[in-house]
Amino acid sequence: MSVKTSPLSNIKGDLSAGLVVFLIAVPLCLGIALASGAPLFSGMIAGIVGGIVVGSLSGSNLSVSGPAAGLTAIVLSAITSLGAFDIFLASVVIAGMIQLALGFARAGVIANYFPSNVITGMLTAIGIIIILKQIPHAFGYDADAEGDMNFIQVDGENTITALLSTLNHIHLGATLICAISILIIVYWNKIPKLKAVPAPLVAVMAGVGINELFVATGSSLAISASHLVSLPVADSFSDFIGQFTTPNFSAFARGDVWVTAATIAVVASIETLLNLEATDKLDPLKRYSSPNRELRAQGVGNIISGFIGGLPVTSVIVRSSANINSGGRTKVSAVWHGILLLSCTALIPVVLNKIPLATLAAVLLVTGYKLCKISIFKKMFAKGKYQWVPFVVTVLAVVFTDLLLGVALGLAVSVIGILRGNLKSPYFFSKEKYRTGDLIRIELAQEVSFLNKANILLTLDHMPKDSTVVIDASTTVYIDNDVLEILREFTQIKAPQKNIKVVLTGFKDVYNIRNTEHIFIEQPGEGQKTNGNHTQLIKELTLN
Repeated sequence: MSVKTSPLSNIKGDLSAGLVVFLIAVPLCLGIALASGAPLFSGMIAGIVGGIVVGSLSGSNLSVSGPAAGLTAIVLSAITSLGAFDIFLASVVIAGMIQLALGFARAGVIANYFPSNVITGMLTAIGIIIILKQIPHAFGYDADAEGDMNFIQVDGENTITALLSTLNHIHLGATLICAISILIIVYWNKIPKLKAVPAPLVAVMAGVGINELFVATGSSLAISASHLVSLPVADSFSDFIGQFTTPNFSAFARGDVWVTAATIAVVASIETLLNLEATDKLDPLKRYSSPNRELRAQGVGNIISGFIGGLPVTSVIVRSSANINSGGRTKVSAVWHGILLLSCTALIPVVLNKIPLATLAAVLLVTGYKLCKISIFKKMFAKGKYQWVPFVVTVLAVVFTDLLLGVALGLAVSVIGILRGNLKSPYFFSKEKYRTGDLIRIELAQEVSFLNKANILLTLDHMPKDSTVVIDASTTVYIDNDVLEILREFTQIKAPQKNIKVVLTGFKDVYNIRNTEHIFIEQPGEGQKTNGNHTQLIKELTLN
């Protein structure tokens, strides 16, 4: 059951969580912009719009939006092919309009078709990716930009080779700062009197302080600027305003701009819906977020982001999960993180540029671990092969390809499993088990889709001659038309040929199923039912 919460019901926890998400978002926004071949400030704009605009309009209490790692390859290719960044911005605005239209067209219904095992697999894979991607930064090897979540990296390496390369580029100062930061994050909240101050903030402050001490003493452990946050610094307010870019309005008439916009809209919408579903799954209060409202919010966000020079935005699971883990419970945290991005980018970029990437890696490593605990694997394996096989495939595919392709493979395996399970009928009607004259009761499930066709067809085809079959749809709310055709064919053609008497019960009039001979059946005791003066054994089945 969904739980409604007031925006101010958790103000202290939300402000604390928003601060943590802000600290994580700064390098991610910059890294994604760098990997996309776009101006660094465009990543910050997307983060600000994702926080303030999308955060305010979204129906989700916990989802945090910003520039998306899943779009880096598309953005990089689009900027190159379209010829200029301001032309690309026109496609971002159009993509937002398309998303807005999709939201009003209620296209968010696609979110209802994502299986929970695939969503869990995606979350687990994201946790693994965060850990694998942050290990190099934890040791001071920052060749790959923050925010790159794909297996094949922009620098030509992949996730595995980057780990091996880290062995040749270990920076002792960064390693020490990361280790201390992890210890602070893990143990800070265990001290009751210190809980009021967010552990990640303490870790960041400690990282900055330790490195400043290294620098002041001339230590070889000092971390250079290339391993720190690198936010663009404006010399004046006019320079800051000058970093905003407007789209080339003449580009709205170009066909290739519209093709790029459609691509961005589709990919961004799917990624948003996946992340929204995953965020709801992590929500401690188990609230439901409207996917259609989310598409509309994302559409408005991308329109505004494109108009002022920002990258496309989507819901981002890394920030959303960090928000949840840090105590965020309402949308105040997402909006607050956007306000902090705006104010700090404008007022104190020099201070932010003292933060070591290694200390932010510590925050993300702890977040990643919480997403991929061993207990999650144990829970999925306990649910049986039809749950854990798609789960494992999704995990491996997302880790070794990218989010969308990995989820698509997981969905494919899940559907194949359903089809295979339905093709293998669990009921075999042998003479030993089902004899002539038996009264067989078949109870249809609550939802009977086209995926159940094979199972139902095989079951009905194996009904023994001269038997009585009761088909009960009392608890069924939906029956696919293909299944109805199978039932009509059985009652009107196949059953009479085998002298099978059919009793239909619980079917709605709209299903329009008729059979010529109905039999009154009394219901005396458990396991026995009477047909007139004759007592017969009932074989009870449930068809899904």
